[in-house]
Order: sequence, then C-alpha cells, then structure tokens
Amino acid sequence: MPRPIQARIDLSAVQHNYLVAKQQASVSDSAAKAWAVVKADAYGHGLRRVAESLRGIADGFALLEIEAAVALREAGFRQPILLLEGFFEPVDVPVCAKYGLTVAIHRIEQLHMIRAAALPLPLPIYIKLNTGMNRLGFTQEQIPALRQELARNTAVGPATLMMHFAEADGVRGIDWQLERFHRMTDGWDLPVCMANSAAILRYPLTARDWVRPGIMLYGASPFAEISAESLGLRPVMTLGSRILAVQEIQPGERVGYGGTFEASRPSRIGIVACGYADGYPRHAPSGAPILVNGRRTTTVGRVSMDMLACDLTDIPDAGVDSPVVLWGEGMPADEVAAAAGTISYELFCALARRVPVVEVGL
Repeated sequence: MPRPIQARIDLSAVQHNYLVAKQQASVSDSAAKAWAVVKADAYGHGLRRVAESLRGIADGFALLEIEAAVALREAGFRQPILLLEGFFEPVDVPVCAKYGLTVAIHRIEQLHMIRAAALPLPLPIYIKLNTGMNRLGFTQEQIPALRQELARNTAVGPATLMMHFAEADGVRGIDWQLERFHRMTDGWDLPVCMANSAAILRYPLTARDWVRPGIMLYGASPFAEISAESLGLRPVMTLGSRILAVQEIQPGERVGYGGTFEASRPSRIGIVACGYADGYPRHAPSGAPILVNGRRTTTVGRVSMDMLACDLTDIPDAGVDSPVVLWGEGMPADEVAAAAGTISYELFCALARRVPVVEVGL
C-alpha cells in the first residue's frame, strides 16, 4: 500500500473560482477578459491539469516559463498566452512568434531584440509600467524613449498597457498607483490590464480590459483579514493524510526534535504521515491548525521530514488511521499559512513531487 498522504485537486473548484473572478470583473458595461494565471506549475496545482479544466472557459493563460507556454500550444490550447516577464534572450523572440505568444516588455532592450529578429508577423506585447511596485517596468523618466522606440518599431504588434498593484490588499490601497499610471499613460489610447486578485475583489472598477486572477483561482484569499469562503471561493488543493500512531504522554513529557513542546496535562499525541519533505512548512510552530476526523485541533512540536504530531486529547474517537486534513477542504490554507508565518501561495508551490495527486470534480 502507498504511504497514506495525498493531494486532492478539485478541478470544478478551479472553474468556479475563475468564474467568480469574471463576475467580479463585470461591473462595467463591457466585461473584462481574464487571464488565468498558471505560473509556477499553476501555483503547485499542475499546469496541464489546471489548464485542461479551463480549456473551454478561460479567455487566456498567463505564466512565466516559455517552455510551459510552448507545451500548452503543442497540447492544442488556442487561447492567448501571456509571458508575464516576457523573454530573456534574442533567441527566444522567434519562438514567441512561432507559437503566437504575447510578451510583457519591461525594458527597452527587449524592444530592440524584437526589432532585430526579422519576424514574419508583428509580435503582440504588454507594456509593463513601474507605478511603484519597483520590480519590473518602465519608469516615468523612461516613457519618452519608450514611445520613440514604439513609433519606429514595425515588428511590434498590438500593445496593451500593464501595471501591478503592490498594496491592493493593504491599507494604502491603489489610488497612489493609479495616479501615477494615469500620468504615465496620458495620451495613450490602448487596452489596459492592471487588476490582480486583490484588486479584482476589492476594487472591481480597476478591471478595465483584462484582469489577472492568480491566488483566488486556487481558492485562497489575497487578504489576511478576509476568508476565501466569505469571498465565494472554493479550495482547490486539499492535502490529506492519516494518523500513523498514537502516543500517550504525561505532564512534563516532550514531543519531537528539540523537545519544543511539553505536555501540561495527560495527552494523546497523533503522529501524522506528513512532513517538510512533503511540503508542509518546517517552521510551522506548535499550535498550527489541523483537522482530524473532521474536528479541529493543533500541531505539537517540530515538524520532521516525514511526520508531524498533533494533539488528539480532545478527540477521543481519533486513533490510528483517522483521516487528517493539513489544508484544504474544512481547513483553510490561509489559516495554516498564517500560523506558520507565511502565505498560502508558498504552501501550494511547496507541495513535493513525492505526494500523490488525485484529480476530482470533472
């Protein structure tokens, strides 16, 4: 029998969450189109399976890896595909053209590479503007040179303006970036793509022509203070396991490496077949939420490579072989991530290859 750990991927939840994003982006007379963001192997959920679930639904797919984009094309996907960081070397440009990819342009040298590539057809681009995120994109000072290059570059096809909100999930909000964006794009009559998951949900009027749902697509919340369930989102990944053994310990006894947990009462400790080699965060402290037999309890002690421990004292019917949910259905990944001092994105992306994956929902 295989080790009792499994990640269940609910593909109907992917469809549901994508349609929530589309609905949120439909506040204007003309509803925005939505890129399904499937970078990082669809946030650890599996690029091909997520893309297949959206084959007849998604307006387009957005990712980073050119080889992944090519794989989608060769698998028969005909929707637009956007490379969020564009290309990196001149040799990539003909590949982008051959497979009909749309590329993000964030520095002038990329436009030079397109002009020098002698492409048979103009290449569609997204012009990335740096409005305060300060990662990628053209600054206000670079706009004149950018416009000059675009005016003479006949190898560039249809263009869309793009920016990324840095604090749509926080107190500072978006107004300061919108003001910069409008100043930088004055006189440009081009389509616009700016809203990420947080902006789609909190500031739907930013939807414009295209939106980019990312974490919400996988059923997690972009907001620390708002649950995914209250936003109408459904969890896609459920990481489940079982209890391998139960230890009965007395007050003063400790559990796990370093003895970081000490029992304050007679306790029943369940040992779960899941550890950091499976993708569970090693830095998660005692007290992280976990579901056993459908009831909430907490982890105790340090997470090991292949196992972790939880408190079964108040769940008398739990024992060897009892089902456990590490995160997902019934145990929001956002709560587990917060207890571990991280975010759900990291939990999903860290799922180890050794964990068997089962698809459900379609």
